[in-house]
Amino acid sequence: MERTLVEGVRRFNRTVTQRIGVLNDAYLSRNRPLGQARVLWEIGEAGGEVRALRERLDLDSGYLSRLLRALEADGLVEVEADGSDARVRTARLTASGRAERAYLNQASDDLAAEILAPLDPEQRERLVTAMADVERLLTASQVEIAVTDPRLPAARHCLTTYFEEIAARFENGFDPALGVSASDAELTMPAGMLLVATLHGDPVGCGALKFGPDGTATAHIKRMWVDQNVRGLGLGRRLLAELEAQAARHGARVVRLDTNKALAEAIAMYRAAGYREVDAFNEETYAHHWFEKLL
Repeated sequence: MERTLVEGVRRFNRTVTQRIGVLNDAYLSRNRPLGQARVLWEIGEAGGEVRALRERLDLDSGYLSRLLRALEADGLVEVEADGSDARVRTARLTASGRAERAYLNQASDDLAAEILAPLDPEQRERLVTAMADVERLLTASQVEIAVTDPRLPAARHCLTTYFEEIAARFENGFDPALGVSASDAELTMPAGMLLVATLHGDPVGCGALKFGPDGTATAHIKRMWVDQNVRGLGLGRRLLAELEAQAARHGARVVRLDTNKALAEAIAMYRAAGYREVDAFNEETYAHHWFEKLL
């Protein structure tokens, strides 16, 4: 990693943490640190499972427990075990907790207005636009990609949602049984693999490889999908690059894929990534375009 890039990130972090008051023990003039204030906000009016809070905030289990105990001691939060499963705990705000959250919401609005006030209208627009861009990129940096058993719930969610989406977009719908197969066995090593992308523990994308028979240096890309909520973060390109890296790592020298004409954004991505259109190399019912790339 280039040193200048690392230094730029650290400089940005120092400026932001100072400007929004993270360095103060009493965040927003309340007698509690930022961590406690953020947990109050995340619990929200409806409450939430502790496990989901931990994943969403990327907090260590022990640290989150300490934050919740401090909020409980102040009478702001109640944590209860689920009646049917004691391992599932839910945090809910008390009446005092809801009042504290409302105060923090208003104080946060006031702090945002204070940051914007010294700037002229053009500078305000530039700052908010830049913040939105930074937020998207930071979110993208939190996505994790891993080889996943296609039978696991996260994988099933991705594949099921993928099938539903393309069925709605294709002219004649979609039935996976009619297309080139990509069964669980075919997406499990040594026959192939499935990559699943997660954000805060939630599955948000996938892509698969099918390896050719022994001695065939060709891999076939299948099941490329990115959740609508995270599109625009470059996750599709990242999944594609990781699939290519995995294919090369397992001896492939060529990667191939087929796609439907309705997926214009995917076709554009493949071309931008160096794929060239070739003659049909299979009898995929739903394909209008066939691509390959030398690794």
